[in-house]
Amino acid sequence: MENKPEYITCAAIWYKELPTQVYPPKNIDTGLVVCGHRHSNCIDIMKSLAGLRTTQFGPNSVGETIQGFMTSHHRFVDRQEAMNIAKSTGQVDLSINQLSNPMIGLFSEDLY
Repeated sequence: MENKPEYITCAAIWYKELPTQVYPPKNIDTGLVVCGHRHSNCIDIMKSLAGLRTTQFGPNSVGETIQGFMTSHHRFVDRQEAMNIAKSTGQVDLSINQLSNPMIGLFSEDLY
């Protein structure tokens, strides 16, 4: 699998301050990564399963988070690296300038 080009598989949020999961992405050594079709799905999953809000402050907060994506090589990447990967693999159509905000990085809406 490592010899195939890496591509974006889904949206993900890294909850850096939660207990470390058993099988984290290979480049994450602490916290928990939740995946979903869109980032809002990840937020809903966290709220539904743990009753935690995706904010850094206040009651029931999850602490520091990073929104990004999972790749086909089982890596978590931030929005900027995800945009670079999606561009290089043709997952985003650069000919129609419909990217959400290339300066911020990739949005799940850019993919599907």
